[in-house]
Amino acid sequence: MKRFSSKWTHVALLAATVWTTGQAGAQEQQPEHAVSYNVAVTSDYRYRGLSQSRLDPAISGGADYTHNPTGFYVGTWLSSIKWTKDLGGDGNLEWDVYGGKRGNITDSITYDVGGLYYWYPDNGLSPNANTFELYGQLGFGPAYVKYSHSTTNLFGTPDSKQSGYLDVGANVDVGEGFVLNLHAGHQRIRNNSALSYSDYKIGVTKDFGVASVALAWIKADIVSLSPDGKNLGKSAALLTVSKTF
Repeated sequence: MKRFSSKWTHVALLAATVWTTGQAGAQEQQPEHAVSYNVAVTSDYRYRGLSQSRLDPAISGGADYTHNPTGFYVGTWLSSIKWTKDLGGDGNLEWDVYGGKRGNITDSITYDVGGLYYWYPDNGLSPNANTFELYGQLGFGPAYVKYSHSTTNLFGTPDSKQSGYLDVGANVDVGEGFVLNLHAGHQRIRNNSALSYSDYKIGVTKDFGVASVALAWIKADIVSLSPDGKNLGKSAALLTVSKTF
């Protein structure tokens, strides 16, 4: 399997609540320094439509710090994976480190810019699986458009520097605490158009207080086979239970 698939298990769950909480939070006094932690269990860790856990469950967790007066933030996130072994390497961990700045351009338009390093300890692949991307996002109420651009080879794909991923979507409050999650993305693999593909997701998230529960349908329009013949981009329903505190 090629790992073209931040993070979005965690990031998508955060995005699902940012519109509704942002409206209320703007009217409240925010602390200068904010630290949060997150843990999640998912039936299948999908990233950009492709399974990172060979269609099996995965566990993840992370921490985030935000300096509210300036909008600068840093964070880290870890998840269990299997794809590096599928490609003949080693390791069962993804460790992400990221940082950036977010804020408002107008009352209704937000921005988020930064960089994200994907680290796969002892992955043993050549080229190395470790990847760095720069990203920029604009938000329009519950909708957003985001572009991520790799400055390294992309997840162990040879000669793939300057690849890009375009992500558009929306997280819409539909009442009773439910948030509708919509996403479409396109991964462009530089110098290897046959591996470029699109992915799609529709889902719903609800925060029950004790935990958030997300149910989604997801698909990638590329056949990506694991060594045991599983199509890692096939249509599937995903269930994720998470908690941020």
